[in-house]
Amino acid sequence: MRRRVSIWAVSVVSACRACDEAGSVSTSYAPPVQRLVTELSKLPGVGSRTAQRLAFHILRSSGEDASALAQAIVEVKEKIGLCEVCFNLTDETRCRICQDARRDQGLVCVVEEPSDVIPMERTHEYHGVYHVLGGALSPIDGVDPEDLKMAELFARVSASEAGVREVVLATNPTTTGEATALYIAQELRERAPEVKVTRLASGLPVGSDLEYADEVTLGKAFAGRRAV
Repeated sequence: MRRRVSIWAVSVVSACRACDEAGSVSTSYAPPVQRLVTELSKLPGVGSRTAQRLAFHILRSSGEDASALAQAIVEVKEKIGLCEVCFNLTDETRCRICQDARRDQGLVCVVEEPSDVIPMERTHEYHGVYHVLGGALSPIDGVDPEDLKMAELFARVSASEAGVREVVLATNPTTTGEATALYIAQELRERAPEVKVTRLASGLPVGSDLEYADEVTLGKAFAGRRAV
């Protein structure tokens, strides 16, 4: 039976590549397949064609693998929440970074999303803790300071027992990210003037050529130049 399903799945995949030029879900599929393709296409960066390939990959996989995938999705939705201190993702009350006694609790790096913590950790250069805002300020989209974890950040920095001495603003170098960083810097200067507020440097990536740099990036590199 499994062999028959695998042959059928491969045949449909081949047919899928030649049809459905508009990118919509074909109504010739069985309803469960249509539903799976529709749900997969809701994922970021996944179009209709990619969703179809993923759906038929799941069909070709074993029942154990398919069940493990479904269980992992349900488990992550049920068990993963936000850290009570930094609002990073965790399956406990506090995330592992906040629990790590080797971390410098006086150095707080502010990022927009939990996914931004991962590249920071990969550098192995940062040994402080984090504060995840949950987004960036965007009045056009209706995102105000009250919609982010800013009040919690200000309370955390102002608390004397926390001993925060520096806040690193690592929001994205976009219009909304820059606006968010400026807003936080201004508020911290008023609320905790003794705390140092810094911003991640922007400039030329390692290994790049000047001729390929845009004006904004090159301007940031000049503004952030340092002595050697």
